[in-house]
Amino acid sequence: MTDELLAGTSAIFNVLATACLLYGRVAIKGGDREKHRVVMLAALVSSALFLSAYAGRWLFFEPHKFAGEGLARGVYLAILFPHMLLAMTVPYFALRAFFLARAGRFEAHVKLVRVGWPVWLFVSITGVVVYGMLYHWPVAG
Repeated sequence: MTDELLAGTSAIFNVLATACLLYGRVAIKGGDREKHRVVMLAALVSSALFLSAYAGRWLFFEPHKFAGEGLARGVYLAILFPHMLLAMTVPYFALRAFFLARAGRFEAHVKLVRVGWPVWLFVSITGVVVYGMLYHWPVAG
């Protein structure tokens, strides 16, 4: 397995998580709790698979450096830093929301996901953007 293949696999899991997050939101807004439950569980699994592939890449390969310079590098870093900081909170939000819902504590679940869902969505989307910038959109000087 190569660095690029593992990074691409991570990005695919991030795209799946993003799609599930959006579809889960539509399902619950439409009142379909069962569909919401299944789709959000799929988002959790997709994110866990992403994290496994991401960790594997860091264990087995050197970090991939951004090839762009100047303004492109500034834009990359402006996306990367909030992505990294918020990514550290996603496991808490996702797992806590899961356990609150599983316990039937829906009021607490809703209160938590008002903050956690947009953070998770932002991290999923910016993760794909960072992947694209690292592996497909390097812009030189």
